[in-house]
Amino acid sequence: MRQPVTIKDVAIRAGCGVATVSRVLNNTGSASAEMRGRVIAATNALGFEFSEVARSLQSNTTRTIGCIVPSLANPVFADAVQGAQEAFQEAGYQTLLLCTNYDLEFEAQAIRTLTAKKVDGFVLTVSDALNSEGLKAIQSGGVPHCLLFNLAPANDQSWSVDDHSAALRVADAFVEKGHDHVGFLALKFKSSDRARQRYKGFVEGCSRNGMTPPALLEIDEDSQDLTALMKAFIEENPSITGIFASNDFLALATIRSARALGLTVPNDLSIVGFDGIEVGTMVEPSLATIVTNPKLMGAGAARTVLSVINGTPAPDLPDPNLTFSFRTGGSLAAPAAERVDDKRGVALSPSNNPTQKNDETQQERSK
Repeated sequence: MRQPVTIKDVAIRAGCGVATVSRVLNNTGSASAEMRGRVIAATNALGFEFSEVARSLQSNTTRTIGCIVPSLANPVFADAVQGAQEAFQEAGYQTLLLCTNYDLEFEAQAIRTLTAKKVDGFVLTVSDALNSEGLKAIQSGGVPHCLLFNLAPANDQSWSVDDHSAALRVADAFVEKGHDHVGFLALKFKSSDRARQRYKGFVEGCSRNGMTPPALLEIDEDSQDLTALMKAFIEENPSITGIFASNDFLALATIRSARALGLTVPNDLSIVGFDGIEVGTMVEPSLATIVTNPKLMGAGAARTVLSVINGTPAPDLPDPNLTFSFRTGGSLAAPAAERVDDKRGVALSPSNNPTQKNDETQQERSK
């Protein structure tokens, strides 16, 4: 069995000392151009690969960065991770990724796991930046880090969307179309401080526009029967003519559930999402939504971490007003005339309530 090539083998072939080879390969200290050429030629000829373990022992770094996000099922997080990974790779760092599935206990465990692996820094999205035990451990340990999408606590940094202002814009979009009574659909607020910020902004926006306070429906990440939850929600709030979903995945699922309940989008129910994922432009009707740039956010968070590691100035955070834009789509329109009375939504009567019609149809089929 062939023995692995060592740094001593490279030194012998290049005709120099081991220390010289180390300086050349680590790009530290001085060496003539001729010597560098000989060392590189010997390295290539022998197929020598400098041990990352040895390198980390010498430099007290692992050249790895921990990246923690709730999920990759949502393209927003996938794009953000890609942006961060590309920035780290360019700087010579590898990314170790863990997804928490919006689970608070696993979030803390994931941070402990990556901390034990001696990562040099973190880019992470946590459920609640103000109360995350894992984030507090990172902060107390002095590990370079940057939040992603979370609203940053004091003395911390985050590359995030201005969720509050974006939600104000959604409220404006609804009122511009003549809606007065709308709802807000989100993951449980304990799982997403981003959803909480969007709800807060939406409530303020509705109030500012003289609209009825939005009805709230919180669901778990693993909720399987959104249609049943939607049916109960609409029956409890029959005058609702529009729903703002806290992300595009929820918005698209809401459109599907609305159709299952016999409602047409946008005539019976307008839907607005948040994130601007590409698939929203490929469905019918196209999804009205807040558009963001997650890849830019991920890359910015990565550069912020690198600036802390290298002791260089941090990149400027984007102007909050430029972190989002509103995309019009076919899922948002003026409510049907029969749903509006003096600019207020009215309850559907049993004779024209699509959800009740759907139930009656099912009953007839079961007879």
